[in-house]
Amino acid sequence: MHRMSIYTLALGVFLTATSELVVSGILNVIAENLNISLALAGQLITAYSLAFAIGTPVVVSVTARLGRRKVLLGSLALFIVGCLVSFGSSNIVILMASRVILGISAGVYLVVALGVAAKLVPREKLGSAIGTIILGFSSAMILGVPIGIAITNWLNWQSIFLILGLFSLGITIVIWRLLPDIEGDAPVSFRQQFKVLGSVVVVSGLLLTFFRETGNSIVFTYLTPYLQGSLHVQASNISIIMLAFGIFGAIGSRLGGYGVDRWGAARVITFSIAVHIAALAVLPFVSDVPGIGLALLAVIIFSMFANGPAIQSYFIQQAPESSNLVLSLNTSIVHLGLAAGAGAGGFMVSAASTLQYNPWAASFILVIGLAAALVSFTRGKKVAVKPA
Repeated sequence: MHRMSIYTLALGVFLTATSELVVSGILNVIAENLNISLALAGQLITAYSLAFAIGTPVVVSVTARLGRRKVLLGSLALFIVGCLVSFGSSNIVILMASRVILGISAGVYLVVALGVAAKLVPREKLGSAIGTIILGFSSAMILGVPIGIAITNWLNWQSIFLILGLFSLGITIVIWRLLPDIEGDAPVSFRQQFKVLGSVVVVSGLLLTFFRETGNSIVFTYLTPYLQGSLHVQASNISIIMLAFGIFGAIGSRLGGYGVDRWGAARVITFSIAVHIAALAVLPFVSDVPGIGLALLAVIIFSMFANGPAIQSYFIQQAPESSNLVLSLNTSIVHLGLAAGAGAGGFMVSAASTLQYNPWAASFILVIGLAAALVSFTRGKKVAVKPA
């Protein structure tokens, strides 16, 4: 029963993540349809990210005492409203408002789903449960975006959101019928929850997330032009390569979850980031050998997604009484890191007129992230030993 509940939660993550990711794939269509510039259409992504980053921790904190099922159902109801507003959008103002609604509701759903999954399984299965939830997000990259583009070509871009709303309604009904009523965080006061932000263990872990996402964004924001310009991949082959990368990511998230259960979150984080850094550092040296370059990118994506469940599991283990707050802050920092990396990557392209050296910058920033992780792990061990 619990396994079915976790897969249902993951399917909800797939739908909410698709609403975020699909816009980048149909941005030109939206711009043309609404008769706006591509730059203005791009602000739809910014609006979503800001709403996700700012709104999620606020709503999660305010609803911390409510039953988890109620919060999940409420976030999905708001998500459905956002989908319907997107479907009926006739101008950029309405569509922008819908992105704010979708960003907040998707963020709250993701954080609460992670927390619920952790409470549904025994401690030794935590990594696998979190990995399954993260798999919902990576599956949106593999299937959600291509399906959204296909629906746009078949019908129109508005239809994507109507379909997402209808499927989300089905998930809402299943969660209402299937999920047990899990208590919120009532035993811990609102003020007490925020004390966790004074913990070196948690703060250095959040710094890991920021530097990790910043480094990743420096490369992956400009992945398509990097493939074409530096690895000399033909445009006609980009879609199949992206599909292959997505599959590597899905496998990585699944195996990362299993790794947490077997070896612990700290070891998986350390090993996966070390591999990630090494692959990024080597990448610029093999631009003349596209096959090796693509293989290294596959390794980078695999390690990046294997790292995801480990980080989420680590926060749940370190702050069990404030896990919803910490997870919401972590997802906010993910979006801030993505924005910082995209800006830094763009600056490098403008300064150097090439994407060739972006992987080195990403590798350096990830080294800082790994250092923050090691501080967190070391401090965590001291805190764990202290009571004895």
